[in-house]
Amino acid sequence: MNEPVSAREALIIEALGEAVNLIDSLERMTARTQEVGREIARANAGLQDSLGAFEARITALTEKSKVVAVKHILARTDEAARRTVDEQTRAMAQTAQALFKTEIDPSLRRLAAPLRQLVEQLDRPWEQWLTHAATASVTFTITLAVSVWAFGR
Repeated sequence: MNEPVSAREALIIEALGEAVNLIDSLERMTARTQEVGREIARANAGLQDSLGAFEARITALTEKSKVVAVKHILARTDEAARRTVDEQTRAMAQTAQALFKTEIDPSLRRLAAPLRQLVEQLDRPWEQWLTHAATASVTFTITLAVSVWAFGR
């Protein structure tokens, strides 16, 4: 090679050298960029696989949470229904007792009083015969007294 003739030629040569270095650098950078791109693509594929597994676990967890929540809600609903039925049963029993005491019991007592008297009369049948005998005696005595008075006159 010849020695540079002027400063201008030296600058051009220098610029060409720098351009060659820059092109070499760009080629190395292009290769490294392509390598990084491939690594990013591999990482992306790995992330996609991990994301799929993660989504599957989250979906399973969500479904399990739904099942647990529904079971919890059903248990609490059954418990509340049982409590409500028990409370209503107690309230109805109390109402029935109060109704019986205020309405039915007095009516039954009124109906039972004449029946009680009849039962007592059946237990003492001699009272009726005694009443009839007393009536007959009084009637006989009055008749006898009237007859004696009428014939004695």
